[in-house]
Amino acid sequence: MQGFRTKALVLACCALVAGGAGLNANAATPAAPGAATHADVNASNPFFKPSTLPFGAPDFSKIKDSDYVPAMEEGMRLQMQEIDKIANNPASPTFENTIVAMEKTGQMLTRVMNVFSLYAGADTSPTIEKISEQEAPKLAAHQDAIYLNAKLFDRIEKIYDLRGKLKLDPESQRLLEHDHQEFVLNGAKLSKPDQATLKHYNEQISTLTTQFGNKLIAAAKAGALVVDNKADLAGLTPAQIDAAAQAAKARGLTGKWVIPLQNTTQQPDLAFLKNRKIRHELYEHSWNRAEKGDANDTRAIITEIAYLRAQKAKLLGYPDFAAWKLQDQMAKTPATVMNFLDALVPAAKARAAAEAADRQQTIDKDQKALGKPAFKLEPWDWEYYGQQVQKTKYDIDQSQVKPYFELHNVLVNGVFYAAHQLYGLTFKQVKNLPTWNPDVLVYEVYDANGKPLGLFYGDYFKRDNKAGGAWMSDLVHPNTLLHQSPVIYNVANFTKPAPGQPALLSMDDVITMFHEFGHALNAFFSDTKYPSLSGTNEPRDWVEFPSQFNEHWATYPEVFNHYAKNYKTGAPMPKALVEKLQKSRLFNKGYDMTELLEAALLDMNWNSMSPSHPKVSVADVDQFETNALKSDNILVPYVPPRYRSTYFLHIWGNGYAAGYYAYLWTQMLADDAYAWFGEHGGLTRANGDRFRKMILSRGNTEDLAELYKAWRGRAPNTNAMKKDRGLEPEKN
Repeated sequence: MQGFRTKALVLACCALVAGGAGLNANAATPAAPGAATHADVNASNPFFKPSTLPFGAPDFSKIKDSDYVPAMEEGMRLQMQEIDKIANNPASPTFENTIVAMEKTGQMLTRVMNVFSLYAGADTSPTIEKISEQEAPKLAAHQDAIYLNAKLFDRIEKIYDLRGKLKLDPESQRLLEHDHQEFVLNGAKLSKPDQATLKHYNEQISTLTTQFGNKLIAAAKAGALVVDNKADLAGLTPAQIDAAAQAAKARGLTGKWVIPLQNTTQQPDLAFLKNRKIRHELYEHSWNRAEKGDANDTRAIITEIAYLRAQKAKLLGYPDFAAWKLQDQMAKTPATVMNFLDALVPAAKARAAAEAADRQQTIDKDQKALGKPAFKLEPWDWEYYGQQVQKTKYDIDQSQVKPYFELHNVLVNGVFYAAHQLYGLTFKQVKNLPTWNPDVLVYEVYDANGKPLGLFYGDYFKRDNKAGGAWMSDLVHPNTLLHQSPVIYNVANFTKPAPGQPALLSMDDVITMFHEFGHALNAFFSDTKYPSLSGTNEPRDWVEFPSQFNEHWATYPEVFNHYAKNYKTGAPMPKALVEKLQKSRLFNKGYDMTELLEAALLDMNWNSMSPSHPKVSVADVDQFETNALKSDNILVPYVPPRYRSTYFLHIWGNGYAAGYYAYLWTQMLADDAYAWFGEHGGLTRANGDRFRKMILSRGNTEDLAELYKAWRGRAPNTNAMKKDRGLEPEKN
């Protein structure tokens, strides 16, 4: 993020993560070993000046690990110098000399943090991890030095008190109100002793958050399943087995096979592995990845973070961290969130129970045919027997589907095609720009009038040094104040094929590509002045709306038929198979919704902990989780949470604390919005341009509930969500 809020040392999952900057305003930033000082600027450091590449894209060919610390340290020093100049300006405070001036600060720090955050998530190393842990508390202190600068806040307060007389345009009024709220929420009105305590909490939390992210990457790598006998991989395709062999070879395990872990509880290969013992092993590797009592165990970290967050909330005058965190969100209060989630639980559980019964029936039938006793459905059986249920009910075999979803074709003829049909965008691949990894794809994006909009990078394959999951962020943040165009990247963790083999995706992978590009569109279409309000700098329970809305176009007939073509022959997916996919649209929706609800409720429980609650012990972490799910009436043995507490990166390392509900909240918005398109002709330029103008381009420049209502004609409701997610009884 540009302006005085600088991207923190955390990973950006499905959105830009804001964080930030500042030592005490009257103190200098301590220099790390080898750090540049004001008198000793490293002229060869690529971050010290704006990039000369198109759109200001970073020149990855010139960036070395040794560049980061000097650039961070000098960037903090320069920003603090800029902030002090604003705070000590002898002129009376005005919107221009204070609020707008703050938006222009920290440009060097932003340049380095945008790149460093990319590497910390997508291509980390021991050096990167060491720098993360070293700089995290300094960056937290830097942020505090800005928010707790008494002279600066005094200027903001005076302008805020006069806001009704200033005749500001709506976007400027929004920025003023936003900044004032940010400063208050971050302790600007606390006493000096309490501010000192807050700084201590923030430094501790920042350090622990960074340590959590580093441990989790290591835990996922160490948790990969190593298979000694090829026969144990029965059920996987030859391409999947080859990929496992390549993964083993990359680790120096020639003659073995490795199944790397994805960030979620369930693992993709569980759908295909015939050997139940191997399925169980893979599941346990995933489930226990971060609580083995080793160096990668995260339990002590998450309990400490939860405790410190509760103490921070108390200091700031809130009953718990969730109450503090939700002040600037659409939902506003924990009660609103809990009422929303609780209302979805019964229908989701009922659908999941029906799905479980289908699987148990299949297990019983299979075991009887083999002359063996039946066994109880367990989480590691869910996806495998789900494949069989899908075959029985809908006559669908995923191995029949994947040949029609080759990655590059999905991107160009699916994701890009939908963007062209809706918004008139075109894309040209660029091969002469440096990237952070040879697998990264780069495209220049052009508007309908032929004007260049920015750059898009796609980094799609799993690596051992990449954080799990998928996300979007930016390398250059769009805004008109600083005349910056968006440089955006999407990251995913699809299985990299063996050399010479195509990258074939599942339908879920396809949806992921559309989802993350929805975030990219939110940034590319930004038409706002101020960096702090532009693009994806939006509340958590809004920022996932454009991405989840964009998912719908993956299965829209015109788009689907344009990309769902056999990678060998180019033939479209047979009509019969398409119809089967359509009929199976609600397959597994009960499971999907239940695992999301479990994760969202776990998040709320951890972050609604009272400050008087004793710190949860390492030994009691699992019991806390069980008790939380039980108390919310969603402890479902065969449906584990999408993320267990100990590897829940979103809430411990990615800024989604007390915010994971946003994925469900924005499903409501997305499904309701897609229903509007259905009511008005579907995939048309007129509809797309209206959505772009009234929603995607506006960032956080207006009250979001009112913004949505102005576009939709009414407030959102859950009617379309219940229909699209299978939460209402199906008609016979």
